[in-house]
Amino acid sequence: MSTVLFTHSYFYPLDRKQWQFKQPYPPLMTLQAASIARMKGFEVSLFDSNLKKDPHQIAAVLEQQKPTYCILVDDGFNYLTKMCLTVMREAAFCIIREAKKARCLVIVNSSDSTDNAELYLQQGADYVIRGEVDETLQELLKTLESGDSVESILGISYQEKQATVATPSRPVLRDLDNLPLPAWDLVDMDSYRSIWKKHHGYFSLNIATTRGCPFKCNWCAKPIYGNRYHSRSPEHVANEIEYLLKHFKPDHFWMCDDIFGLKPGWIQEFNRIVKERGLKFNYKIQSRVDLLLEENTIEALAESGAETVWVGAESGSQKILDTMDKGTTVVQITQATSLLKQHGIKVGHFLQFGYLGETKEDIDATIGMVLNLVPDEIGISVSYPLPGTKFYEKVKGGLKEKQHWTDSDDLAMMFTSTFSPAYYKILHRYVHNQYRVQRGVNQLKKSFPLTKADIRKVLSMVYNMPLSRFHKYQLDRLRETEVQLNS
Repeated sequence: MSTVLFTHSYFYPLDRKQWQFKQPYPPLMTLQAASIARMKGFEVSLFDSNLKKDPHQIAAVLEQQKPTYCILVDDGFNYLTKMCLTVMREAAFCIIREAKKARCLVIVNSSDSTDNAELYLQQGADYVIRGEVDETLQELLKTLESGDSVESILGISYQEKQATVATPSRPVLRDLDNLPLPAWDLVDMDSYRSIWKKHHGYFSLNIATTRGCPFKCNWCAKPIYGNRYHSRSPEHVANEIEYLLKHFKPDHFWMCDDIFGLKPGWIQEFNRIVKERGLKFNYKIQSRVDLLLEENTIEALAESGAETVWVGAESGSQKILDTMDKGTTVVQITQATSLLKQHGIKVGHFLQFGYLGETKEDIDATIGMVLNLVPDEIGISVSYPLPGTKFYEKVKGGLKEKQHWTDSDDLAMMFTSTFSPAYYKILHRYVHNQYRVQRGVNQLKKSFPLTKADIRKVLSMVYNMPLSRFHKYQLDRLRETEVQLNS
């Protein structure tokens, strides 16, 4: 059988914000694809871009290994790969060019290449696998090895006679338990462990228990799975956790699903199996506030080791939530946050500013919600028009020249919204200032003595108080100027 070098195009050091967090996770979907190829008899290896600084570094590996195929599979479980960060797109193009210099046959699979297959083919990729990679990769490799025609393979794009050919899309997988476990053995796990231990004192690994999301938030792109949702069984997930605990000894897991445990009764059954097998670990998830309020869900999460739950709060304005087609309420955000805290689970709120029609009153409602609930963490962004979404269709007429962020710290407003891009940049800082001040105030109301973590919160409050006043002054002046210009 031929040799295959797997890689991907996410480079943490090229994304300053993410690299500062020092929370790198192995490229899960890349490892899944490698496991499938190995199961079919191919000799596989991995060039893991995550901790590399330069995509040209793959050239030396290509020269040494001389693989028949170079397959670039981005980790679709990393939400940043949906956003087409331009620095990562350029990295992918560089990898393709280096692989072609090494005379490899190049196959690409990612959210961006699914949306923009022709761009990748123009860079030299031989085939783009659109959508889910698993079944299509198996069939494509088998066909290429036999020298047969690829024209009947579902879900691929390629060039023929200088024209791009796109075969019909392939349905998504339903039975995820039939997939082999990812090829975890290909990862230099010590490199990941040392970063986590040095900066956080523990080691975390990523697991996916589901694929897809059935909800229809109109700003969220789903280029790989569409609106389909399929889940692994609790037993299958527990088997992988046991394997990882035995071989790599992580202290913590990130369940990197869009929504963890959506299937009715899944979380409760997972909790039962975890306790039955005596598995001890902490984990964090992403969920929806309405699902968390279902009977016994939060209790089961706490019992099974859930340490942090991130929810897409998005806005404290019901008007904006409804305009987003979010399907949740501000009341549910309040209830879920309170219940999670009562059960000792940390809460993270994803917040989004700048959605169409958002007013100062809506912004104030979001800030008020944050200061009232004081989640343990917040993540702030501005509305981002992803191709293929209803939101993109609404704003595409107002898109500016720049239509993609360079990296995740870019946060540029790329369409015409209520306020200027400069306003939202300062708003981002102001909300963080206000949040940290309120967190410190709340800490001072608690009993003494203070721990080191408590003291850090109080010091952060002192630091952020003058910044908060300064940024509020800037926002007020900007808003007044913009109102005058638009009147």
